[in-house]
Amino acid sequence: MGDTGTVRDRSAVRAYIGSFTSAGGRGVLAAEVDAQTGALTVTGGSDALADPSFLALAGPVLHAVSETEAGAVAAFDVSGPVPRLLGAPVPVRGASPTHLALAAGHLVTANYTSGSVTALPLAEDGTARPAATVLRHEGSGPVASRQAGPHAHQVLPDPSGRWIVSVDLGTDSVRICALDPATGALTLHGETALRPGTGPRHLAFHPAGTHAYVLNELEPTLTVCRWDAAAGVLEPLGETPVVPEGTPGPSYPSEVVVAPDGRFLWVAVRGDDTLAVLALDPDGAKAALVATVPCGGTWPRDLTLGPSGRYLYAANERSGDVTWFGLDPETGIPARVGSIEAPAASCVVFG
Repeated sequence: MGDTGTVRDRSAVRAYIGSFTSAGGRGVLAAEVDAQTGALTVTGGSDALADPSFLALAGPVLHAVSETEAGAVAAFDVSGPVPRLLGAPVPVRGASPTHLALAAGHLVTANYTSGSVTALPLAEDGTARPAATVLRHEGSGPVASRQAGPHAHQVLPDPSGRWIVSVDLGTDSVRICALDPATGALTLHGETALRPGTGPRHLAFHPAGTHAYVLNELEPTLTVCRWDAAAGVLEPLGETPVVPEGTPGPSYPSEVVVAPDGRFLWVAVRGDDTLAVLALDPDGAKAALVATVPCGGTWPRDLTLGPSGRYLYAANERSGDVTWFGLDPETGIPARVGSIEAPAASCVVFG
């Protein structure tokens, strides 16, 4: 996977695909995006990092977790057609990081196996420096095989930028933390308990910033919550199924995406291998399942809205592809348009 050395047009939209190298993935793939059709064309890739399962972009620097027992993050220069590793991976002092986000000059990771969240300061060149803080979660849940201890699965800043929220599958809860931009210290502000055994995996905010939607993995439901950014309080309002009644299981939801106008949200469901469409009421306080469509492959681990807002992209891990869908502007229902091969695909980001 050699670099041609050509500097790409920064005005062009690119996609970056993470994958599991331990399952035959090609590492981090770069692709051009056709703005009109949504089509992806792979330009190259790098397998220099083991299991780069989740990615985050900051200008010409792409950050990736290494979802391994040792646990690390790494940065790639993506100014050219092929991602180029920048320096050695940096340990996160946690096991199996599954997610990362950029906040307050830091890179923050959710470490699944160790049940912790790590904050790493960013250097001037955009790469991560050694970890400043590791905040360990505590607790467990009733599903013994999956919830014997904490399992932080996602971490992200809230829309106000005041808080960092972390979703923990093992403890059936969402934690709200403050991040000190000067020191990288993470301080627990509060914790919201969800229904035991639901196994929350990922969360997405309403564009108005007043509600959040927690997607549960161990039960195929979505928990609608009110979000008070001033107080840093998440309040569950109710649950909505993301698969039709009577759907043969098991089903394991993986990702939730909210439309920029707040009218719809979409959910990827593994096992059932579908994309669910839910309609939101005008203030975002209620969600209703309106349709499901095939995901275009098998085991959709990630779901991402393209930069135009007209196409939805599913990273189908077990069938080894990224499939994109055109969105009906009136109903929100996706229709399959095309796909590319991407073995063990786990994540898609745009920039």
